[in-house]
Amino acid sequence: MAMEDENLEGEGQRGRQQANQQIQVQVNDDGAMACYANFCRVTGSPEELIVDFGLNPQPVGIPKDPIHVKQRVIMNFFTAKRLLAALQMSVQRHEAVFGVLETDIQKRLRIQQNA
Repeated sequence: MAMEDENLEGEGQRGRQQANQQIQVQVNDDGAMACYANFCRVTGSPEELIVDFGLNPQPVGIPKDPIHVKQRVIMNFFTAKRLLAALQMSVQRHEAVFGVLETDIQKRLRIQQNA
């Protein structure tokens, strides 16, 4: 009886390990263009999400000049949810190594002035 229990536990563990393994998808990014963005705007419709990326030359305060959108990504909400999870995991890993990221620029400025 103990042998059967051990075999069942082993099979259950293998099943969990297989479920935790990520499937590797081959990606060809030869034609991909890299750009830097410090601004994003999210809009959309009931079916799609539109994420615009651009460069804000004046990141502190209200910009005097319009921010030029350089990249636009349109995706469905399923893809957006997967992106959200991937970004959340990446930020959590970064913060675990380097500390919490403060997104409020005013708080970051106060911290730097006090240091």
